[in-house]
Amino acid sequence: MTSRSVTLDDVAQLAGVSYQTVSRVLNRSEQVSARTRDRVEAAMQQLNYVPNRVAQQLAGKATRTLGLATSDLALMAPAQIASAIQQRAARAGYHLVIAMDSGNDAAATVNELLAQRVDGLLINLPLDADEAQQIQLLCGSKPVLFLDVEPQAAVAQCQYPNESGARAAVEHLVALGHRKIGLLNGPLRSVSARQREHAWRQALADHQLTPHCSLRGDWSAQSGYQALLAQLPDDLPQALLVANDQMALGAMRALHQYGVAIPGEISVIGYDDTAESAWYQPPLTTVRQDLHFLGAQSVERMLARLQGEEASGIVLETTLVIRETTAPPADKQVDLVALSQQLQGIARRLAGK
Repeated sequence: MTSRSVTLDDVAQLAGVSYQTVSRVLNRSEQVSARTRDRVEAAMQQLNYVPNRVAQQLAGKATRTLGLATSDLALMAPAQIASAIQQRAARAGYHLVIAMDSGNDAAATVNELLAQRVDGLLINLPLDADEAQQIQLLCGSKPVLFLDVEPQAAVAQCQYPNESGARAAVEHLVALGHRKIGLLNGPLRSVSARQREHAWRQALADHQLTPHCSLRGDWSAQSGYQALLAQLPDDLPQALLVANDQMALGAMRALHQYGVAIPGEISVIGYDDTAESAWYQPPLTTVRQDLHFLGAQSVERMLARLQGEEASGIVLETTLVIRETTAPPADKQVDLVALSQQLQGIARRLAGK
């Protein structure tokens, strides 16, 4: 018997239970004892049974499937979030369907998921309040959770606050003594990029500092590299806040290419703390968003919604991870050779008295 021909009746007959019991096992019902569940699952494995999700959809049944609308998975942050969502969904017995928006058409991307009759939708696309409301209306009564949306949007959210993370980065640089602080930001259409830039400008203004430069990329390492090449070699800030770690990698490559020492001549702070950030050369100081935790928490909130809980948002907390790409500016650093010579001179004078 092939996997395509196996039915619930076949599983029920082998396990010695009713059709309804097999259905309850598939739907993770608590009405089935552990012993019966084990017997049914053993029968499924022996028969190589594969649930027919299309049939479930046509019958209007819950498919135990979640939909994820996401930005480009070639970027590290969306990819890590998607991986965490898939892992947590699988542990809960849910299948994950992913639709990637490569043309800035959120509605079309969401419609791909709705066509597959998913039970709930996770939206990791940069949306302003109006766009999010339109997506909410498009999804009708299905539970929806947004991971990258303007905080004031009247929709259920699970995300990190962009402004507190960017402010913490600026405060760190100012505390080190930097006064010429630039920004390498993401694309204008990005909600996160706009919020991080606003926080950068506001934090500088609070210290009576003027923005040194505002560069822009598309979140990729290549765009960070090209943005810095356009700024090199003469108009560099003392420090640079980069709106994600991938662009920071490209920026650091350009700086290395021109022989600019990090952090001796310029300090660099990234954003996200992706898995590779600690392995950059030098290891990257960055604003940490625990992307795995974000993905897992978003599934937790969705599962609660599917169980009938009211829609609610959750705001997570960023932390600044200080590594080796930030230091006081060159004119603030102690010249150890000169200091040693001064101490030796003082010692000689004291010895001569």
